Amino acid sequence: MTSTPRAGDPRARDLGLPLPGTPGPHNAITDVPGVHVGQATLIEGEAVRTGVTAILPRPPATVENPCAAGWYSLNGNGEMTGTAWLSETGTLRLPVLVTNTHAIGSAHRGVIDWAVREKPQIAEEWLLPVVAETWDGYLNAINAPTVQPHHAVAAIDAARTGPVAEGSVGGGTGMNCYGFKGGNGTASRRVGYGEQTYTVGAFMQANFGSRRELTICGTRVGPELSADNPMEGNPMEDSARQQPPGSGSVIVVIATDAPLLPQQCTALARRVPLGLARTGTSGSHFSGDLFLAFSTANEDAFGSGMGFPKGEPGYGELRFIPWNRMDAFYEAVVEAVEEAVLNVLVASRGMTGRDGHRSPGMPVDEVLRLVGVR
Repeated sequence: MTSTPRAGDPRARDLGLPLPGTPGPHNAITDVPGVHVGQATLIEGEAVRTGVTAILPRPPATVENPCAAGWYSLNGNGEMTGTAWLSETGTLRLPVLVTNTHAIGSAHRGVIDWAVREKPQIAEEWLLPVVAETWDGYLNAINAPTVQPHHAVAAIDAARTGPVAEGSVGGGTGMNCYGFKGGNGTASRRVGYGEQTYTVGAFMQANFGSRRELTICGTRVGPELSADNPMEGNPMEDSARQQPPGSGSVIVVIATDAPLLPQQCTALARRVPLGLARTGTSGSHFSGDLFLAFSTANEDAFGSGMGFPKGEPGYGELRFIPWNRMDAFYEAVVEAVEEAVLNVLVASRGMTGRDGHRSPGMPVDEVLRLVGVR
């Protein structure tokens, strides 16, 4: 059986879970002005459960304009391309894609194909796309060449502002989280700064965590939810189930419109594990946990194309939040990441995939009872 999210389904906050902070209007990464998200979902037969998610830091018309950016690896058993150049320059440009582990190459090529079509002047220079992955091989025939460059292009073309589909969609289609069906989730927080209000948004592809670790709003519910846990069953029954509990991976992308230095974006990325830890994970050795953060402010400050303009050399100028005022933004990251995990679990329905492998949906009513909401 395969079930995908439906429009209007309740999210974690809608269920009465006591989550702190003030979200933006869509409680999504797209609450950051200019950020777009698109998905290409591939569900076919019994063995295809995969896809691609595209995150555009800026609108398509200006997505080539660099953003201040930073990244962080909690555990490097995974891949995020383009990070060497990101570390060198502190900037990010073009769509960011998230897919399955063995589709990195196809998605990477897809970003290039899209840029050749839409941004030929940029493609004439050089392209180092950022593409990240998590492993969906429990439900999906991951070694099949299912994801092709045109699927990545379709995800970019589908990118929109507004509400973001969660659960078993896009790159999150075949993922698992805390021994339940996982996938994509998002959340946002508004941060007051003097007379200004900024937004911090989080998007994640969640494929991590052992069932026994799961903690929701401070209550460790995992040990009470030990029934129906096929992914942590008898490893002698099926070699595909020999993955250690907690393995998988998680990719998180943080966006904000607050003006930040690249090093401050890295500092935001380093706070992502604190939000994940609130949901119980200790960070498995077999989980690639890689995080990216960017700021959409200072749009004209980071131009770095080839060639030299005529005339006298000029200067770039940056406006940024002072380091001693960053704590509220760190808090926003932690809160948004925690809520995004819960949104993944609430949105995801049970799914059966290759070779009859089954990932159950989290029993929401039982969880609410354990947490004391019902």
